[in-house]
Amino acid sequence: MRIGLLTEGGYPYVSGEPGLWCDRLVRGLEQHEFEVYALARSERQEAEGWVPLPPQVGRVRTASLWDAEDDGVVYGRRTRRRFAECYGELAASLCATAPVGASGIAETTAPRAEGTGTHDQSAHEADRFANALYGLAELARDEGGLPRALRSETAVRALERACRAPGAHRSAREARVPDLLTVAARLERALRPLSLDWYGDEGLGAVDLCHAASGGTAALPGLLARHFCGVPLLVTEYGVRLRAHYLTEPDSSPPIRFLLAAFHGRLAAETYRSAALITPGNTHARRWQERCGAERAKLRTVHPGMDAAPFAEAGESPECADPHTLVWVGRVEPAKDLVSLLHAFAEIRRAEPKARLRIVGGPSGPEGAAYLAHCRNLAAQLFPDEADGPHAVGSNPVSFEETGGPELPSRAEAYASGALVVLSSVVEGFPAGLVEAMFCGRATVSTDVGAVVEAIGGTGLVVPPRNPRALAEACVALLRDPERRARLGAAARARALELFTVEQNVAAFHGIYLDILSRTPARRVVLDDTGEPLPFSVPAEAHVPGRWTDAKVRAVARGGPAWATDTPVRATAARSSENDGVAGSGGSGGPGASESATGGGREAVPAAVAERAGAAVPASAVEGARTAVPVSAVEGARTAVPVSAGEGAGAAGPVSVTEGVRATASVSATEGPRATASVSATEGVR
Repeated sequence: MRIGLLTEGGYPYVSGEPGLWCDRLVRGLEQHEFEVYALARSERQEAEGWVPLPPQVGRVRTASLWDAEDDGVVYGRRTRRRFAECYGELAASLCATAPVGASGIAETTAPRAEGTGTHDQSAHEADRFANALYGLAELARDEGGLPRALRSETAVRALERACRAPGAHRSAREARVPDLLTVAARLERALRPLSLDWYGDEGLGAVDLCHAASGGTAALPGLLARHFCGVPLLVTEYGVRLRAHYLTEPDSSPPIRFLLAAFHGRLAAETYRSAALITPGNTHARRWQERCGAERAKLRTVHPGMDAAPFAEAGESPECADPHTLVWVGRVEPAKDLVSLLHAFAEIRRAEPKARLRIVGGPSGPEGAAYLAHCRNLAAQLFPDEADGPHAVGSNPVSFEETGGPELPSRAEAYASGALVVLSSVVEGFPAGLVEAMFCGRATVSTDVGAVVEAIGGTGLVVPPRNPRALAEACVALLRDPERRARLGAAARARALELFTVEQNVAAFHGIYLDILSRTPARRVVLDDTGEPLPFSVPAEAHVPGRWTDAKVRAVARGGPAWATDTPVRATAARSSENDGVAGSGGSGGPGASESATGGGREAVPAAVAERAGAAVPASAVEGARTAVPVSAVEGARTAVPVSAGEGAGAAGPVSVTEGVRATASVSATEGPRATASVSATEGVR
């Protein structure tokens, strides 16, 4: 089948966390064809280029979210009014969002009891947001783009009116002009996929399934492909976008945080509503998705697949580790809480003087570099260099290192160097580094955040976050008990090999793809030589190179009925041997009813006569009468069409038949009595 893979800031670019997971998925599903639709977050990311792509990636289309190029589209007065209405409705749905609760999630996104006023209001605002979103998408398709309009004064004024309207939330009413300008700019960037030309039959309209590698902006092309073309959508989230917003916007003003959180919450709810299936990477993300409105019937947890091969050697030889060394591996940033780890290690050193700590990893951005410098200074203060004797050189028991050097050429070597792996984070999604340590057969001590407990199960020790004393006690307990360390390490490796390998991840998504396609109605109609539709004529493998369908069949317009094609199916014409003036029905443009009606009369409907049709057409004509009666008989139909015409009557019978409705053919006589012939289609006429 053909899969449209939707990414934001990840695959196929070199930098980006989701890139590695997507690359493993694409390479593992080599029996399918992939088209990648990628959104770039920065100029640096685009400059770094792409990773090597496997042959099953047929096409890559990219768009940037960081530049502010003008699309050059100028709206007229009516179009501006249409845009103001849609954007105003979108802004009003954001300002009407209920206050954010203590848990940090908008209360209107939570499921409510049926029949309550709060539930009805929430459903109304969700529909309002969806209608406005798709209205903007249709406007962009009709007019050529939205970027200039989304940055215009019209957008800012519409946002201001929504914030000042009666019933708007207090945080929205407090927004000032700088806040409104910031929110409008952020919404323009988030809504930029609405203006892309990806949604025709040459783009996402031709794929069998859209797979969004994350929620938020990356899922917008999938929503539009479903809206315009009926393509099913699969959403995979290893980190919920709404949760990420709360973690990355701590310094913004309350109105900005409120409006952007309302947007991400509304977009998440619409994404979950429209998706055929949702695959969270862990139970922690699943709880967030349920809180944001996802139906439990659509949720299937699929753990991220990781390559266990680089860690096999370390996992098979746990005895090579230094029994006194603790290892921390990851990106250096404030969320990792290395300060608590250093304070905990100070207590560990008092209990175990031979203990050493290796912190392996580079900084994450400028903030990470500043945090790394702070941790180095703290380590120098807590553990001053001390020599074993007057003629020895002092050394610090804490070392800061990065992989790629001669001592630590890889992450596997870092894990293998220690007997115990520590995780001290205060914020964590799915702990990939912890799973790598499990592949290496190492015992772990972790803080209870994110999906840590789900990942390690009962194969490691878990302590509360921001608690150096508890972290130190757990580490000391394992350092003093090598047999327990060995048991936990072996159990951790077995659990990781069972749940978190690439093979299980690829197999899970292969089954999900087939499941979604099996429950999705066919979007192409294929007819045989007689004009009848062929069931199961477009298999899921139709886009894979090879001869999967018969060359004699022909496809018609997407989702269109057989009689709506450019070349309608002709029906078999039947002539009466008793009267040459009575002709059988014919296809549009063919000989038959339209030619035997009054000169130049309207064309008659084509008739398909089924094998078991029991139609009887008694026709009587007086001398000189010229009568044409088109007849449509469906399978099992019992239709009788009496025709009578007066002397010299010229009858014309135009018939208009639509699927599943009653069709009436009227015959008007120019002289003599008027004759009427009615045809009732008891079953859907195709």
